[in-house]
Amino acid sequence: MKEVKQSESPMIKIARFIVDKRKAFYLVFAVAFVFSALSIRKVVINNDITTYLPPETETRHGLTLMEEEFVTLGTADVMVNNIVYETAETLCRKIEAVPGVSAVEFDDTSDHLRGSAALFSVSFEGEPNDPGSKAAMEEIRSLLSGYDAYVSTEVGRDITVTLRQEMTVILAIAMVVVIVVLLFTSKSYMEVPVYLIVFLVAAVLNMGTNFIFGSISFITNAIAVVLQLALAIDYAIIFCHRYMEELDGGLEPREANIEALSKAIVEIASSSLTTISGLAALMLMQLKIGFDMGIVLSKGILCSMLSVFLLMPGLLMLFSKSIERTRHKNLVPRIEFWGKGVVALRHILPPIFLVAVVAGVVLSSRCAYVFDTGNADFHNKPQWQMEQEKVEETFGKKNTIALLVPRRDYKSEQKILREVERLPHISSALGLANIEVDEGMMLTDELTPRRFSELSGVDIVLCRLLYQAYGLSVEEYGAVFQDVDSYSAPLISVFEFLLEQRDKGVVNLTEEQEEKVADLEKELDRGLKQLRGKNWSRLVFTADLPTEGEEIEALLEEIRSIAEREYPPEDVVLVGTSTNAFDLADSFSDDNLKISVLTALFVMTILLFTFKSAGLPILLVLTIQGSIWINFSFPVLTGSNLYFLSYLVVSSIQMGATIDYAIVITNRYQELRSQLSGQAAVVAALDQSFPTILTSGTIMSVAGFLIGGITTDATIGSVGLTLGRGTVTSIFLVMTVLPQMLLLGDQLIERTAITLNLERKKRFSQGVMRLDGHVRGHVSGYLDGEFRGVLRGSVDALVESKYQEPEKEEDEEVQEVWKK
Repeated sequence: MKEVKQSESPMIKIARFIVDKRKAFYLVFAVAFVFSALSIRKVVINNDITTYLPPETETRHGLTLMEEEFVTLGTADVMVNNIVYETAETLCRKIEAVPGVSAVEFDDTSDHLRGSAALFSVSFEGEPNDPGSKAAMEEIRSLLSGYDAYVSTEVGRDITVTLRQEMTVILAIAMVVVIVVLLFTSKSYMEVPVYLIVFLVAAVLNMGTNFIFGSISFITNAIAVVLQLALAIDYAIIFCHRYMEELDGGLEPREANIEALSKAIVEIASSSLTTISGLAALMLMQLKIGFDMGIVLSKGILCSMLSVFLLMPGLLMLFSKSIERTRHKNLVPRIEFWGKGVVALRHILPPIFLVAVVAGVVLSSRCAYVFDTGNADFHNKPQWQMEQEKVEETFGKKNTIALLVPRRDYKSEQKILREVERLPHISSALGLANIEVDEGMMLTDELTPRRFSELSGVDIVLCRLLYQAYGLSVEEYGAVFQDVDSYSAPLISVFEFLLEQRDKGVVNLTEEQEEKVADLEKELDRGLKQLRGKNWSRLVFTADLPTEGEEIEALLEEIRSIAEREYPPEDVVLVGTSTNAFDLADSFSDDNLKISVLTALFVMTILLFTFKSAGLPILLVLTIQGSIWINFSFPVLTGSNLYFLSYLVVSSIQMGATIDYAIVITNRYQELRSQLSGQAAVVAALDQSFPTILTSGTIMSVAGFLIGGITTDATIGSVGLTLGRGTVTSIFLVMTVLPQMLLLGDQLIERTAITLNLERKKRFSQGVMRLDGHVRGHVSGYLDGEFRGVLRGSVDALVESKYQEPEKEEDEEVQEVWKK
């Protein structure tokens, strides 16, 4: 027994330790599971994709300034169809009376009344996420419940709750599909509970540890569990199949577990590298949502591997008797017919594939990518988007553009507002310099003491004193030493000075004056919060153009040009959905090339070390990359666009994950090729690989199609749809074209084979050798397989052994051969 243990490989020793210490691992995983389950609520979900923009982009810079300096109050466009003007006026008054509503705009112009449709522009007292604003919006909806009403607003829109509900349904359906597939491809019914326990633990560990990142995106949070299931279920399947094979070979459950785990650790670790390499490329995106998704999914794969390596062996031991009792016959059909058909078409399909690849390259390069989810051709739209589109169909689009300039002088702002307002497609312009406080009088207009007295209701004598004090405060001494009645100052500045002096007790107002000043103060406060910050001013424009396209791009450049006549270019910042789309487009052009090149490079490097051949990685990567190009040709062929994030995410995952299908077939083919003819090896390789590819591929594609078919979020839905379609495309090519290329490229593979470890090549003339490893060659006949024991006789073979040495009784000649 001592002699056997000395010859054990490190993997056997590790596997034996894990199996024998399984109760300790039960305890570790139980504690980790409880901790992670309780930590899920600590994970902060980020619903704003703009926070992942590179900090140097104009949109990110502008949004940061707005968050620091301004308050954005909630608004809503409420459209009611099939009403007359008198009814609309009544509804307007009712909406104005709702607590939390600060103002409602409605008149008989075409901006608010078209045919039998009325549009109410509602402003709230709080921000969009303020509880008061949400309550007011709910009351408005309740008020209009008997009308044909549509609301376009961000107030009360909580996509997190909707996504959580949708993903719960998706996960439930996916689990049903997984159970059916696993029952179909398993050898024992009790394998399935083991799979489910392992996945549940791995998923909870991953979700519960996401709090270490501070926050994760709503996209990552929504799809991580389903993708973790689809990407990592292979690991449990590989290990369990190995275990069942060892049991079938006559080993007891404990020894079968040890033997299966020792082989599965290397196989699973190698398989995970290609997936992680694709996610690593995703993490290098300029748009940091790629890092967010890549790091969470990579952690999910790590959690899955640890659960399989450390928890699953104990579960297999725990359920070993039940697994034996619930064995069933193999339900997966044999597909020799498919392999024979593939061999028969070996001179036809590869040329067609090459043509399809070239066409895919051309067509995918013409794919129309969009960078605003509102413009994506996604069939399953949420309720809020359908309502918004109804409003836009009747009253036109509203594309809001914010212009940030340094807070300096109101005359420059007024000039910009007037020039931009005259531009085509600009329907409104708002800034402090064009807020009307009286007929023909703007908030920033310069007023004399008498005009200010008339407006504010403050006594003229007090106004003169106020103007003199204001002049002294801003070091304009003409107000003191010259005629104060001829001195003028901006209305907003004098009014703020008046409020300041009132609060200090310097100025005392009558009750009537106080009431009028309080009304003006309330109106002023709303404007200042939204339009003036400590260092910056905000001008807000509305355009009747789509958020993407040449027209809006030209309009943005015109606005920028006008602003740069008054301010230096570096002090002009444009912010809005359109600028966000253009910034995303700029980062996409770089990320697109980076991810495509790095994913292929990472995977080819891993394949080079895996197969020790320069030719094989090219064939495998060409197959999967071809499926990616074909996948992203579909939008062009169907005349639809595609949300840009779908390409970046799916291309990396499709390459990293579905390359495993190609690896499975290639490994089988190479093993069989040493014993069979090329054609027979292809038929057998496809037949033996089919259960693994069927299980993994079905789960991945179904998960993708479920996400795409159920979710109402265009970002997540387009990722799911393209992932499902890409997986099916990869499976088809791997099961048809790849075996044909392996068969036709047999000589290329042989000639490009490389040996990276020269020490592993040992040849023996004759004698006795003890080994534990792989032998391929002639041993008084031909042998190719895993061998453990002692060989006696003539050996002329390539040996890969975990333990090898000649026996001591060998003669001196054999010892000399060994030393060489």
